Amino acid sequence: MLHLTKLAVGVRDIDHLSELQAERLRTHPPLRHRTRNFPRRRTEVIDGGSMYWVINGTMLARQRILDIIEDQRDDLTACTSLILDPDIVPLVGRPTRPFQGWRYLDPDDAPPDMPALGAVTGLDSLPAALRHELRVLCLL
Repeated sequence: MLHLTKLAVGVRDIDHLSELQAERLRTHPPLRHRTRNFPRRRTEVIDGGSMYWVINGTMLARQRILDIIEDQRDDLTACTSLILDPDIVPLVGRPTRPFQGWRYLDPDDAPPDMPALGAVTGLDSLPAALRHELRVLCLL
């Protein structure tokens, strides 16, 4: 198993990512992220790998990668589509420096999933904006 990381450019937070993807799924199913380069290690990635999204400099969410296929953009140029599971899993935030394209991520280096808010007493009562800021600071 192998993961990918990608900057979510223009995305404010996990909720915004979810909104954008819900619209994309509704208008152009299946849910996909298009990219220029085809991963040479495709077999390892689709064997349980996830896309780890970097939002505002912090690795905050992941989605299972269901398949990787050759595709075409709307202007008919060739590209690669990463077919994603619509479920977005919040992560324990980890600061990440900017990079271009996508990168492989070894499972041992991946940040853990965020525990359910109900499991951490009192966090579910915090305003969403405060929880977001705490995640960005990697305090949650």
